[in-house]
This record gives sequence, structure tokens and C-alpha cells, in this order.
Amino acid sequence: MDLSTLRPQPGSTRRRRRIGRGIGSGQGKTAGRGHKGRLSRSGGSTPVGYEGGQMPLQRRLPKRGFRRLQKNAARREEYAIVNLGRLTGFGAGETVDPPRMVESKLVPKGLKVKILGGGELLAPLTVRAHAFSASAREKIGAAGGSAEVV
Repeated sequence: MDLSTLRPQPGSTRRRRRIGRGIGSGQGKTAGRGHKGRLSRSGGSTPVGYEGGQMPLQRRLPKRGFRRLQKNAARREEYAIVNLGRLTGFGAGETVDPPRMVESKLVPKGLKVKILGGGELLAPLTVRAHAFSASAREKIGAAGGSAEVV
């Protein structure tokens, strides 16, 4: 056996159909596309969801809910959220600010920080952030610390 003698099994392959190559080929003139209409023309295909002119399902069903527009989403301020319970790793009397939180991997870099009142704060800390919830302010004050808006 030699690589130069390799052939497909008899009957396993067919010749390629050459479309639009004259009347004698059997696929000439309209090239198997029929006469006129969208599918006979070049670039003519059916859009997704098209139902032959009938009102499409996507337009027949009622719309529900709220879709935030892209321009509004871009204008909205994004905050990284930190619960008070996650600040227990800092020692008493320390100042905790956004760069410090980035170092300790509590928040990703480049986002504003909002402190929420989840969990308990045991040590008095000076917490500096861009925003605080009302419960977070109360708990920081009750622990003997202070909440400062950056």
C-alpha cells in the first residue's frame, strides 16, 4: 500500500453540483432558485423572527418590565459595596479609606465605595468612603468610630 494510491471508497463521494453553468448542466438559467421572489435574489434571506408578513410573535406579546437605557446606565454611578462586618480585620483606631480597602482586596480599584450596615463593627474605626447607609452610620458611631464622606 502506498499513499499515492489512496482513494475514497467507491460510492462514498459525489461530484460537486455546478450551478448556473448553462442549460446543459440541468442547473442553468435560474440556478435552482425558481422565478422571482426574495429567495431568488442575491442577498435575499429571511430575517430572524419573520413570519411571512403575519404580525410576529415578538410584536404580538405585551411588553413587561423596565429596560434601562444604555445612556442612563452609563450616567449612573457605580459603587463597590462593603458591609461593616467585613471591616473587622482592621485594628482599633485605624483609618479605613478606599485605597486601604483596595489593598486588602475588599473592593476593586477605580470604583466609589459605599458602606452598608450588614454585620457588626467591634472596634472603633475612622471609616472614609464615598457614601454610607443610615444603619452603617449608626453602627460606626455606636462602636465609637466616625464616618467621613470623601
